Amino acid sequence: MTGRRVTPREQDTIKRAKKFLPGGSTGNMFAEVIIDRGQGSHVWDISGNEYVDYLLGSGPMVIGHAHPEVTSAVMTQVPKGSTFFAMSEPSIQLAEEIAKAVPCAQKVRYTSTGTEATLYAMRAARAYRKKDKVLKFEGGFHGMNDYSLMSLAPANPKDYPHPVPDTPGIPKSIQNEVLIAPFNNIETTSAIIDKHHNELGGVIVEPFQRLLPPKPGFLQGLREITQRYGIPLIFDEIVTGFRFSYGGAQEYYGVTPDMCTLGKVVAGGYPLAAVAGRDEIMKHFDPSSVAKGEQMVQIGTLNGNPIACAAGLATLKVLKKPGTYEKLFANGKRIREGLQSALNEAEIPAKVVGEDPLFDVFFTTEDVYDYRSGLKADKPKLLRWNKMLMDRGIFRGDTKFYVSAVHTDADIKQTVDAFRSTLSELQ
Repeated sequence: MTGRRVTPREQDTIKRAKKFLPGGSTGNMFAEVIIDRGQGSHVWDISGNEYVDYLLGSGPMVIGHAHPEVTSAVMTQVPKGSTFFAMSEPSIQLAEEIAKAVPCAQKVRYTSTGTEATLYAMRAARAYRKKDKVLKFEGGFHGMNDYSLMSLAPANPKDYPHPVPDTPGIPKSIQNEVLIAPFNNIETTSAIIDKHHNELGGVIVEPFQRLLPPKPGFLQGLREITQRYGIPLIFDEIVTGFRFSYGGAQEYYGVTPDMCTLGKVVAGGYPLAAVAGRDEIMKHFDPSSVAKGEQMVQIGTLNGNPIACAAGLATLKVLKKPGTYEKLFANGKRIREGLQSALNEAEIPAKVVGEDPLFDVFFTTEDVYDYRSGLKADKPKLLRWNKMLMDRGIFRGDTKFYVSAVHTDADIKQTVDAFRSTLSELQ
């Protein structure tokens, strides 16, 4: 399609959203489009417009929407009950599968969201180390907890390692507990850790930060210096877990942290996330395994929800089938190459950055390797381009192309054709 058709029903629904929801949004995507349903690699809005979907629910739907095996698993569980606040067999089975797949995972503790998972991972690291400070990387996204919202997207970054709060409402005292380092700069990061190692409870990093692959040696250097001082290294794999490989980014890049967080793909599109890690750190979740006063309380009504665990197990079963990851990476490679070719044809200076299952374009002539280099890109041009893509039936968020294993040849052709027409018009 060229140009979105908006029916009176959708117009009325948008008005109601603006009346009852702050900003007319649930807080996620602010584009005025109301999705009705998804199937495979496509979604439809309530006006009947059909899109090739590269948002994929912000990443979880790596095997597509309403996959029949996932739907069947959920429908088998639903009549048995929605939640129990007690153990269920699917929660144990999923934990067992995670421990088999993920190199650092000896024990697993569930949460409902990635925000909770990163919060508890940092808390567990601090409990283990008996130190208060956490080091994170500028531009790194670890959900919406107070620690994570330090220097996620600072308009005026401070000198390292000083943080900038990204939102009002965070106590000023939190700033004293977070150190900020530049992603992909092991020299500066090592200097900060050397200076503050006696204060650090943990280091948390996205091994693939937002869209930025690690430079060769960066993750290995980070692993080496944290091991030197006995500081727990946390990989936030909410995005990369079970996406870059069955063992996640730690398997893909060959670096094993002490702990990781998992979400999105592992939950099959349902509200579930997890903290996983080595026994000696994870034992702080178990009152019977640590001295009095060292146990870490972690309670959640929906922790290990049986429906979400059933969906996660079914998703992982599909991912383990021969050829699934090969198809995922092949799809991504074709789309990336098609995007770069269209940019070259339109003579638009830009950088396509990321890995085959997850990437985007930065409208800039300079290399993008950390948060500050990414600020040099033309963001208004990107937003204009996104709107043009949507008018041609390509659905995505403000940033990122999430690729699935079920995008088809026809999807890829439509996408590359849309790249060519939009970039020609954009130029």
